Order: sequence, then C-alpha cells, then structure tokens
Amino acid sequence: MEAFIGEVGLEKCPLCHYLYGLIDALGCIRCGVYFQPEKIHPETMAHENEHEQDSGRGLAVETARPEVARPPLFQVLLLNDDFTPMDFVVEVLRSFFNLDQEQAVQVMLHVHTRGRGVCGVFTREVAETKVTHVNEYSRSHQHPLLCTMEKL
Repeated sequence: MEAFIGEVGLEKCPLCHYLYGLIDALGCIRCGVYFQPEKIHPETMAHENEHEQDSGRGLAVETARPEVARPPLFQVLLLNDDFTPMDFVVEVLRSFFNLDQEQAVQVMLHVHTRGRGVCGVFTREVAETKVTHVNEYSRSHQHPLLCTMEKL
C-alpha cells in the first residue's frame, strides 16, 4: 500500500501497519512479512484504524522463511602414542565422549592398532571444546595423549 504523509512516500505493512520508506521494499522490516503492495488513496488511509486486520483488499501475505544451512561437522580424533596407558585412554573416552565400556575399548584398540581413531562427530564449537578438555586433562595427568579435530 502506498501512502503519502506530507511529501514523503511511505509503505505500510498490511499485517503490523508499520510505516517505512519506499526503498524497493518487498517486505516489512519490522515483522518480516513479504507482500505485494497495493495502491490506496491518502483519504482512505486517514480512516483506517492501525489495529485493524486486512479486510479483504486482496493483499498477498507470506511469512518470511529464513534459509538456514546446517553447520559443518568435525570429527574428534585421538592419536596413538607409545606412553599413554590403555586404561587412561578408555577413561578419557568414557568421561569426555560418554562411551560405554565396550565402545571405549573398541575405539582405544582402533587407536592403538591404526594410529588414530574417531571419538565422535560434533559441530565446530563442541569439537573444539572437547579437544581442549581432553588435551588439558591428559597434560594434567602427565600423559602425552593428543586429541585433534578434522572437518568432515
């Protein structure tokens, strides 16, 4: 809807009735509704109540749907060394990655035989936090166990 207040052209949202400048707008910057504006006369605008709902003037109203991409995932890896005891690795896997005893032993043996193993797949922030906590924990217990992360 186009309305003229003084000499300034303003656009009026059909849903929240918010007025804003004509800048090739396709939607309301206040409530996020997309619409196709319809011309109205200044005299009809003066008689409208700001809290009225659209009374069938043929406005096409569509709510904005934001396009949100899934965050990239990272796998957290444990690297093998010759000095960290196997029991300590199992303890780390159970404590920080919530694996049960059997799963922790399987991952520990995989790390031991193949040089590295995946502990879990997380978003970047969670993976960074887990890597930091595991590395700090192993250093505080005087073990050289190294935890890293890789993007999938």
